[in-house]
Amino acid sequence: MILTQTNPAAEATHWTATMMAKAVGISASSVQRIWRAHGLQPHRVQQFKLSNDPKFIDKLRDVVGLYVDPPAHAIVLSVDEKSQIQALDRTQPGLPMKKGRAGTMTHDYKRHGTTTLFAALDVLEGKVIGRCMQRHRHQEFIRFLNAIEAQVPTRKYVHVILDNYAVHKHPKVRQWLDRHPRFAFHFTPTSCSWLNAVEGFFAKLAKQRLKRGVFRCVVDLQATINRFVAQTNHDPKPFAWTADPDQIIAAVRRGHQVLDSIH
Repeated sequence: MILTQTNPAAEATHWTATMMAKAVGISASSVQRIWRAHGLQPHRVQQFKLSNDPKFIDKLRDVVGLYVDPPAHAIVLSVDEKSQIQALDRTQPGLPMKKGRAGTMTHDYKRHGTTTLFAALDVLEGKVIGRCMQRHRHQEFIRFLNAIEAQVPTRKYVHVILDNYAVHKHPKVRQWLDRHPRFAFHFTPTSCSWLNAVEGFFAKLAKQRLKRGVFRCVVDLQATINRFVAQTNHDPKPFAWTADPDQIIAAVRRGHQVLDSIH
């Protein structure tokens, strides 16, 4: 078990069962059995990124507060862009799934361009405002804000949750905010895109509709995305935040302590 947690002597980043079996003189199946008994999985790795935002706690509590206890007479929107969505067409038709065979698709593809999806998830209702655009500059973001302005009831305040992408803080975007006082921006901490609820919608879109999709042009891709947004709005599900912010803060502190000890 201790040897598994060290780097192998060979030119490899982690131990395999075969390598370990050869190093200690037992069978590979015995190595795998020992690893299972001790909960070790050297073939797996989890990605992470700790936020270094000096206002991490304040921003976290601000955003979570909007999820858990949204202001009265207001709408809370989680907003972001999914950029560079590729219109991929496979080089050969895939075969459908049947008994004993998974569905197939070629490993190579033809690329017919890209689009960017701007999306705003209404946290309380679960509905999505979506617009596909060719680029994701501040000009397109302002156009999307105007689309939100046109759809949201005029008597309600609009709290917008955003990440720290430079486009969201562009001077012309700030000028737009000054002209629309009922809008308020709330920024997630740096490196905390997981805190933005609309990321769940993007993940669902990619997994259910884009990953295996075949698109012969950008227009086809955009039409597919628009239908997915319409389907989501036909049966919306309100976003429910369940994580304890105090536990998140404690976990981030422990992570920084471990990194500091390594450095």
